[in-house]
Amino acid sequence: MTVMSEEEIAELRNRILSMARSAEANNDPLAWFEDLYQSSEGNDSKIPWSRGEPHQFLVEWTESNSPKGKALIVGSGLGEDAAHLAKLGWDVTAFDISPTAIEWSSRIYDGLNIQWRVENLLDLPEDWIGLWDLVVEVHILQAIPEEVRYPASEKLAPLLAPGGTLICIGLYDYSNEHSEGPPWPLSEAFIHSIGKGLKRIELEVKNRPGDDTDQLRYISIWKR
Repeated sequence: MTVMSEEEIAELRNRILSMARSAEANNDPLAWFEDLYQSSEGNDSKIPWSRGEPHQFLVEWTESNSPKGKALIVGSGLGEDAAHLAKLGWDVTAFDISPTAIEWSSRIYDGLNIQWRVENLLDLPEDWIGLWDLVVEVHILQAIPEEVRYPASEKLAPLLAPGGTLICIGLYDYSNEHSEGPPWPLSEAFIHSIGKGLKRIELEVKNRPGDDTDQLRYISIWKR
């Protein structure tokens, strides 16, 4: 990935905020994802959550958990997390609301056995309920405005098959101060609500290497 200057990062941040506000104003708060991927014209440095590698928290979890069936990646972006699981032997399906992101990631990882789907988290296929042994959500809920974040979060737990695992990763809100997102760091109360009806296995709050010391992230894990 190309390293961006501080000025370029600030410009990208302002562009994302403008897209997100416009999408909200048009009563289509998730539309800005496609706008961002399409306007990036194949330049992955313009996708701020894409580092060209899977999230370290997910990598750490897989180091002590063997592949055991069907995995679903929620909001798969440029596909790094999906590719990581597929290489380990999971039967992976990855979806994103952005057709451009799905086409882009499917080209990057053309040699891997991953089913790529364009889907909306708020309106998933009925036959996905209770289907998945692993569901992974990384940085998606924190990018969704509050008015749709709660209904979106309620879609995750029902996807799990008996014995299945739900993993959510994102920015942790430790200050309770208003954030001019996206992203919006998530409170502990909201994080707990994601796994309603499931058994919580872990909630760990920590930094990722390269983060500012005051930038905390979480990984929360539940089982059915």
